[in-house]
Amino acid sequence: MTQLEYARKHKITEEMLVVSKEEGIDPETLRERVARGRVVIPKNLQGDRKRIIGIGEGLRVKVNANIGTSPDLADIALEEKKLLSAVEAGADTIMDLSTGGDLKEIRRYVIAHSPVPVGTVPIYEAAVEAARKKGNIAEMTVEDIFDVVEEQAKDGVDFMTIHAGITLSTIEQVRQQGRLTGIVSRGGAFLLCWMWQNKKENPFYEHFNDLLDILRKYDVTISLGDALRPGSISDASDRAQFQETIIQGELVHRCWDAGVQVMVEGPGHIPLHLVEPTIKITKHLTCYAPLYLLGPLVIDIAAGYDHIASAIGAAVAAMAGADYICYVTPSEHLALPTPEEVYEGVIAARIAASAADLARGLPSAVKRNEEMSKARSRLDWATQLEYTIDKEKAKKIRENHGISLSGACTMCGEFCAMKTVEAFLNLRSK
Repeated sequence: MTQLEYARKHKITEEMLVVSKEEGIDPETLRERVARGRVVIPKNLQGDRKRIIGIGEGLRVKVNANIGTSPDLADIALEEKKLLSAVEAGADTIMDLSTGGDLKEIRRYVIAHSPVPVGTVPIYEAAVEAARKKGNIAEMTVEDIFDVVEEQAKDGVDFMTIHAGITLSTIEQVRQQGRLTGIVSRGGAFLLCWMWQNKKENPFYEHFNDLLDILRKYDVTISLGDALRPGSISDASDRAQFQETIIQGELVHRCWDAGVQVMVEGPGHIPLHLVEPTIKITKHLTCYAPLYLLGPLVIDIAAGYDHIASAIGAAVAAMAGADYICYVTPSEHLALPTPEEVYEGVIAARIAASAADLARGLPSAVKRNEEMSKARSRLDWATQLEYTIDKEKAKKIRENHGISLSGACTMCGEFCAMKTVEAFLNLRSK
């Protein structure tokens, strides 16, 4: 049985108990949210993840880190370093998006070594293998695609991005609109080529019930991918995007009817003033299932700093109701990230998530910020380092400036405002 099915039978699972303790909420409240589809607990029945997390309503905003090879750079040792960097920086989940090298070996390595839940995009492997063996992505069969889904589920993948909302009708909408950046989703592009050349409907959409049978068998959480997400500010919130969102909402109900946990993926580029309304509309159209966002990036001109553009959008989006954000690294739109850039991307996303948690009044976030403020008022540097998001960077900054933990910072030195006031108050008390 899946977590969703247990919850509907009023059974509180061990996984629910773990999440309720970590999040500081009543187990019965969590069970009810899982039963309604407002929270998912991505954990494959085959897997043995060391950490169990919940994603959704009333929980801490979670952060995902994408790693993976490309045809030009397929080095499993490098992927190991990126995995370690992401986990060290505090990523809640990892996705393997590999398209180069031995895809099965890489995926199985990531699953075996990741202490957090692992996600994949099965259409990547199906398309890459078709190109390698048959010379054309469009030559992959429906059986090829579903064999990959089942194999990855057997391997222990906890959640999968499935682009089931891109259909022949939505593709026609994109064609009529004449988007500036067309389709930027790699999975969406693979399926578009397959549909056009084969003149057939998206196999994930046409055979959705068969897909659900596989996912339910292993309790793999489906993440309904947004193949028509806008790839530029100019294309944000267009008809094609929301046409796919409406289909995603219909598929959410089919997942629930089948007992499969489901979350929905949302757009990648949205101007700042449209972030909040877009998130609220998307949540409404997709039945308030957990919402997973790549970014969103609020400007298109921040190459090299897209992690910052993304963090701005992610904070506003999560405050408006997004539950799960995918990091963006400084290399976005430019290259595969280095382990150092993976770390930096996760930290930026965690800052955005923490800002949203605080804005949403999450008790743990409020407490953490209050404790930090108390430590600052005492010039308690050890405690400040403990509560800050990137402890190592903060510690290095102090050390590089030659400051002891007991002293002030070099910005004010002997004119530290808090020290000055404290000395003044001490004199008055005498």
